[in-house]
Amino acid sequence: MPTYAYACKDCGHAFDIVQAFTDSSLSDCPECQGSLRKKFNSVGVVFKGSGFYRTDSRDSKGSTVSAAPSAPAAASAPATAPASVPAPAAS
Repeated sequence: MPTYAYACKDCGHAFDIVQAFTDSSLSDCPECQGSLRKKFNSVGVVFKGSGFYRTDSRDSKGSTVSAAPSAPAAASAPATAPASVPAPAAS
């Protein structure tokens, strides 16, 4: 559950409270029964970019997963190569 920060508009009392997302905001100060306002803090994590992968923040030496998949050997060499190629006839 997230922690929310509140401050009293009347006496200035500030405190943090753990609340569920479904709980309604507090409205009365526990010190003076004045009105509260919810304080908003900056976000700790910001996700930007086209995608997020397991290897994005890892060093390539420390990772057991290769960054780019290697092409299969069969794709670069012909499937069947003749054992010997006859020399061209001289004309």
